[in-house]
Amino acid sequence: MRTLVLNAGYEPLGVVSFKRALMLVMNEKATIIAADGEHPVFGLSGSWDRPSVIILRRYVRLPSGRNVPVSRRGVLRRDNSRCGYCAGSATTIDHITPRSRGGKDSWENLVACCLKCNNVKGDRTPGEMNWRLRVTPRPPNGASWMARGIERALPDWEEYLAPAA
Repeated sequence: MRTLVLNAGYEPLGVVSFKRALMLVMNEKATIIAADGEHPVFGLSGSWDRPSVIILRRYVRLPSGRNVPVSRRGVLRRDNSRCGYCAGSATTIDHITPRSRGGKDSWENLVACCLKCNNVKGDRTPGEMNWRLRVTPRPPNGASWMARGIERALPDWEEYLAPAA
């Protein structure tokens, strides 16, 4: 079981094991915000709620202006694993401007793509194929992109990972 860690500003910092989270709570460095009541943790001296979300008692500032590194997993996550051309289920990524034509590995030049569209497109641009992108590729932003381990979020975490309005 994993536990989401928030700073005092309710920004996600990362994910730790429930054991690490429980130690932070027991050492009074964190407070439990959400717990899994169906699966308590038993020890020799009693039982405790299994933390699902904790908040650190001291404020931990997230560095601003930090760029999120480009990765295959990141592009698929950003595009919700949906093909940028046909909106089907994406398992690969595609360079909008092919690398052979000077296309870079950047957030603006990469899009999630299904295998069929990727094979058909090949070494051409969407314009040459008369294809239109369904999304505008942009670098991801938000605190949840800076924290490690949040790619596979649990349902309990959703309200804490929602982008600030």
